Amino acid sequence: MKRILTVVAATLIAGGALAQSAWPSKPVKLIVPFTAGSITDIMARTVSEAMSKGLGQPVIIENRPGAGGTIGAGQVAKSEPDGYTVLIVSSGHVLNPAIYPSLPYDTLKDLSGVTPLAAVPNVLVVSPERGWKTLGDMLAAAKAKPGQMNYASAGTGSATHMNAEKFKLKAGIDVQHVPFKGTPEAMTDVIGGRNDWCFAPLAAALPLIKDGRLQALAVSPAQRSPSLPNVPTTVEAGVPGSDYMLWVGMIVPSATPAAVVRRLNEEVVKALATPDVKERMAKLGAEPFTLEPAAFNAFIRTEMESAALIAKTANLKAQ
Repeated sequence: MKRILTVVAATLIAGGALAQSAWPSKPVKLIVPFTAGSITDIMARTVSEAMSKGLGQPVIIENRPGAGGTIGAGQVAKSEPDGYTVLIVSSGHVLNPAIYPSLPYDTLKDLSGVTPLAAVPNVLVVSPERGWKTLGDMLAAAKAKPGQMNYASAGTGSATHMNAEKFKLKAGIDVQHVPFKGTPEAMTDVIGGRNDWCFAPLAAALPLIKDGRLQALAVSPAQRSPSLPNVPTTVEAGVPGSDYMLWVGMIVPSATPAAVVRRLNEEVVKALATPDVKERMAKLGAEPFTLEPAAFNAFIRTEMESAALIAKTANLKAQ
């Protein structure tokens, strides 16, 4: 009898290992909850090819923009937890629970972290036609006409929205928020003069800065970006406590098997270490940023607490 049980146990273990080794047996879909050209989209496309090689299956990007990323997040939260539908989020993901009263998912219970992908500086950009040479010039214009200046974002609850609201609080200015479906649309409106400024991920804004269509007044992290060494941080430019770092990460439904989550984590880490991806990240001004799944979940909880405080202080609500 003991021998039979041993054989059965060995068979079950082998079967389980076989099932795990069979993943993935079809393409993996990365859901990007913002438009093409947004930072989440850029980062997803940056790692997708290297991930595809490691997984031995195509990695497909699908954009599902809208509602600050909650439409795409809701789709993934309700998908089969099999590792074939994966969410790429920006740090605005942690703000949404505080500003959307009835999300179609629970951020902590229904979704679980795989790993961050990158830390990306935001840059405050304006149209050169505004004539503002420094951040001080822009702030002076805002304070001269309270409530009349508009800023654009990639959507209510996006990382660019949260960055701008933190900056607005620390700078003590009264400006109006105009949300879009993604960063490219927000920057286009700033270039066209329909909005005064926006925070945009450096990865998305840098080409427009280099060709003169946008002017960089400040970057949001605590340190200057090597890609824009002559552009001060918002703190250096006179707004204490306004520093902010955008991050991009990978999320899956919470019931996804641990072995699949580990495999995804390993493939992201390997992808970020390839020379091609490292070179592309450097050109985008982004820094590879990874964590183990458990550590990423703890990081998300901490970030949610900080975002909730910003939302409460700024009285942020979904528009």
